[in-house]
Amino acid sequence: MLTIFNQDTINDFTNTREGEIKLGECVAVLNSKKPLKDELEKSSATFVILGVPEDIGVRMNGGNGGAHTGFIPALKAFLNTQQNQFIKGDSILVLGYLDCLDDVVDFDSTDKEKGDLLVKAIDTELSTLIQLLIECGKTPIIIGGGHNNAYGNIKGLSLAKKSLVNAINLDAHTDLRRLEERHSGNGFSYALAEGYLDKYFMFGLHENYTPQYIFEKIHNSMNLEYTTFEELEVYNVTTFKNELQRAESFITNTPFGIEIDLDCIQYFPSSAMTPSGFTPQQARQFVYNLAKNSHSAYLHICEGAPIVKNEPTTAIQVGKFISYLIADFIKAKESQ
Repeated sequence: MLTIFNQDTINDFTNTREGEIKLGECVAVLNSKKPLKDELEKSSATFVILGVPEDIGVRMNGGNGGAHTGFIPALKAFLNTQQNQFIKGDSILVLGYLDCLDDVVDFDSTDKEKGDLLVKAIDTELSTLIQLLIECGKTPIIIGGGHNNAYGNIKGLSLAKKSLVNAINLDAHTDLRRLEERHSGNGFSYALAEGYLDKYFMFGLHENYTPQYIFEKIHNSMNLEYTTFEELEVYNVTTFKNELQRAESFITNTPFGIEIDLDCIQYFPSSAMTPSGFTPQQARQFVYNLAKNSHSAYLHICEGAPIVKNEPTTAIQVGKFISYLIADFIKAKESQ
């Protein structure tokens, strides 16, 4: 169920300071007592921030839990970003979050049947909401949660556009695993199989963690393409810039979603934290450059899990980095 934030919640998350203006003092919220569609259509905001704080899909995929702990730190950091000549709050609506927290607390990851039902229930809610947002002329910014939610984002975009859509994924993993129980490793598989996803580019795959059957699936399809992290950063056979241009050319003929799995960033607290990965600056460049494309339709940032590190400042740092990605996306879209 969607929990809609009110102004009091935004005020509680925003630390004001005399002589300064924070985004939290300017962003819009909706009236939860009125019909959602009417409120969205009435709002002049372009960007809509939505949280999906769950880790059921991650744990179903054998990953470490904690992806449900990234959204609130990210929102707090973003609301305390300075409003200045580079970014304004009046184009931003903070909607709220899909409340999965009771299911997260009670979930036993060995219960595959229940996990499948829970993830599919989230799929349904999220895809319906993304469809509504896009039909109302909004650009969703989704903060997870697990990467299982890519499916709901893609389905919602496809239904809103009444056509197949594309996706690009900055990730160490393909998330193209078999069509078994729904989990964070097969969101794109289901989107392809059910006719919502057309072209899919995987940027920065780790060769050590991609099964051969998935490479064969990619090589046998004209609609799937990738570059590996090793090609970019170890073998140096190509450059980040060149591959970004190639990827954009591959998916830019139709509306596409930008997917960011934070486990691709070196030492980033996530469900599958890696000692070898992209830098935060590369992730920001990825978001900014792709968001400048007029076909970019949403941003999804997932699998940030500050709880995996038992350090008091981790949530603040995770939230701050996600807030940078959100701001980069908005700045790029507004520069079009």
